[in-house]
Amino acid sequence: MGSPLKIGTRGSPLALYQARLVQRLLPCPTEIIIFKTTGDIIKGDLKEFGGKGLFTKELEEALLDGRVDMAVHSMKDVPTINQRGLMIGAVLKREDPRDAFISVNSTAIASLKQGAVIGTASIRRRAQLLSLRPDIEFKLLRGNVGTRLDKVAAGEFDATFLACAGLNRLGMSEVITEAVAPEVMLPAPAQGAIGIEIRKIDTQTAAAISSLNHNDTELAITAERAFLQALDGSCRTPIAALAEIKDSALHFRGEVISKDGALKFVKSELLPKPTRGLAHDLGLRLGRAIKAEIGGRILWDEV
Repeated sequence: MGSPLKIGTRGSPLALYQARLVQRLLPCPTEIIIFKTTGDIIKGDLKEFGGKGLFTKELEEALLDGRVDMAVHSMKDVPTINQRGLMIGAVLKREDPRDAFISVNSTAIASLKQGAVIGTASIRRRAQLLSLRPDIEFKLLRGNVGTRLDKVAAGEFDATFLACAGLNRLGMSEVITEAVAPEVMLPAPAQGAIGIEIRKIDTQTAAAISSLNHNDTELAITAERAFLQALDGSCRTPIAALAEIKDSALHFRGEVISKDGALKFVKSELLPKPTRGLAHDLGLRLGRAIKAEIGGRILWDEV
């Protein structure tokens, strides 16, 4: 028996859960190696530091220089352009992709008081909420799940949003006040999906993780990430997308919203017999169509 396969991960409770899940599913010996990423170190607004890739950079560097054999990521944090020499080797079955509304004094978004203060670092959620409730105010809220929940419980914010997937995985679904329907708030592309990144030339690790890949999830996030890629999406751009496999067809919806919530551009389409290539082409085509439709009406990356 060879050396254990090394799994790279961030050290947050959710990241560790995801790495340990992969560890349990793999049929071979493994070892978890924890890294602190740039995204973990930065205390301010991530979009001012580049956004996408801040939670994956150090893990990818460890992959490239051979310190780990695979890296486990939340796919919503992974840039749409892969690092040269790396690839997503498998995608686990997706958890609930919806956003979780969390509040101690409101039962739903609609019941928030006038001028309620929402804690979030997500420009997407902010834009979507402003389109629903222009009266709402926002303050930056970052940190791990426990930190955010504690600040809401202490009354520093009237509400916050997290991903249902992360709360479910951590066994904390009871804190969800409302699982927000995608028709109300479309989630971030690839939200709820876990990916395993490996070196392209590492056939041994590729073979070891191949059975973990969930085809329907891979098809869905392929379309969503292609949509994001077509729009050159970053943490500065309010972009949402969700693809679901129903009755063997891929149902896709994607949207771009102006930061003040005043403008919304939506595309949706059904793909009857999806393949990975067709799903990618659909997302790319609809993303490009929205970008053309928007023209100069949204300033993509203004500070």
